Amino acid sequence: MGFSTDAIHVGQEPDPLTGSIVAPIYQTSTYVIEQMGKSSGYDYARTNHPNRKALERTVAKLERGHAAYVFSSGMAAIDSVFRLLRPGDHMVLSQAVYGGVYRLSTQFLVQFGLEFSYVDTSKLDEVEAAVKPNTKMIYLETPTNPTMFVTDIAAVSAFAHEKKITVVVDNTFLSPYLQQPLALGADMVVHSMTKYLNGHSDCTGGAVIVNTQAHADAIYFLQRSVGAGLAPMDCFLVSRGIKTLAVRMDRHDSNGMAIAKFLEAHKKVKRTIYPGLSSHAQHELAKRQQRGFGGMISFDLGSVEAATTLLNHVKLCSLAESLGGVETLISHPPSMTHASVPADVRERIGITPGLVRLSVGIEDVEDLIADLDQALAKI
Repeated sequence: MGFSTDAIHVGQEPDPLTGSIVAPIYQTSTYVIEQMGKSSGYDYARTNHPNRKALERTVAKLERGHAAYVFSSGMAAIDSVFRLLRPGDHMVLSQAVYGGVYRLSTQFLVQFGLEFSYVDTSKLDEVEAAVKPNTKMIYLETPTNPTMFVTDIAAVSAFAHEKKITVVVDNTFLSPYLQQPLALGADMVVHSMTKYLNGHSDCTGGAVIVNTQAHADAIYFLQRSVGAGLAPMDCFLVSRGIKTLAVRMDRHDSNGMAIAKFLEAHKKVKRTIYPGLSSHAQHELAKRQQRGFGGMISFDLGSVEAATTLLNHVKLCSLAESLGGVETLISHPPSMTHASVPADVRERIGITPGLVRLSVGIEDVEDLIADLDQALAKI
């Protein structure tokens, strides 16, 4: 079946008891066992429930994975993957990862004897140079948040597998509609389902999709043991959002391209970073490994004062954390999503004081451009 068909029907079957076209929300904490030794397969909502199982089937199918597990947030999903490491293990990460990942690794997990190296993973030679005898995992954001660097997933995976290193890709920015890392050689994929998979800014959630039964068993053990599984109502909301993922991503993609071209041509914008532009350093790679370029754009206005002026004068674009919703969100990474990253590190990896991140929604693109244009005129 095609992607849109799978998104609408896999894990989204009508309720067999009533024929309801939308399955019910199982808002219960526990399940009655008919008799000792005979169970429906569900016992306690922390370990599993029908809404979670259905959503996991959907997400696994869309990422073309062996299995999927959904969590209370994207960070909970990422944390479960990092917990597969043991004291003394080393991980190589994209240098411009989401600030929460940087905080989790540098301020928390290092206390348990894990080692982390941050490199520009868009350069394979830097990845190769960072690998040590104790390297067990390579963690990629592609495109990176918010610098929009693109990494060659197939090349990194081929190198890593020669050394028996696990490759994990955060696919949040593109969704499985625009990029499928497992098909390119990655071992695991993570998502903040809060973003494009849900698409409506009304719940949080995370997902881990795996390619092997060994990883499936390990992730499920963590999910049920730490109690980080996604609740029934949130599973329902993400499942509902996924039904329109393909049509939403097409609109995010077309709007993103139009706005990126507008920003690149604007005299107040110093630099526009969008893989869909031919000026992007990894444009050809993005064309090769992605189905489209998505709705995430970063642009530099040259100073924090210019960025503040823009952000304080947009009207249709909403100044807020997060991304991937139907509405356009705009943010200032240095003071918002990446505030936990030290200033010198931010500057070194390209998160400059004047950098603005735009999550382009599915509104009429002419209205979005008009809003940005009037705000830029205030600088």
